[in-house]
Amino acid sequence: VQLQASGGGLVQPGGSLRLSCTASGVTLDYYALGWFRQAPEKMREEVACISASDGSTYYGDSVKGRFTISRDNVKNTVYLQMNSLKPEDTGVYYCNTSPPEKPWSQGTQVTVSS
Repeated sequence: VQLQASGGGLVQPGGSLRLSCTASGVTLDYYALGWFRQAPEKMREEVACISASDGSTYYGDSVKGRFTISRDNVKNTVYLQMNSLKPEDTGVYYCNTSPPEKPWSQGTQVTVSS
């Protein structure tokens, strides 16, 4: 089982990135899915999740109104559109089920800096 995140990079404050996470070895249809972030010297936190049933979403207060989570069950992929990025959004981003049940993959680095 692997959930591999991609799409990170270096972006200036106010910029945008779109992260993708594709699963192998597991079908995501029946799972709520989440995006998690680990900033330097901080605990990993969930920033967004999307339900399996009706697509309802939840966002952490720090990203509400700026990030959008979506899923494509045909492609077995979950996305995170990140707009109006701030330096405090810097970190390694991971996807997993919500709550996390699968092995953590490598994640993708997002750096917001001028």
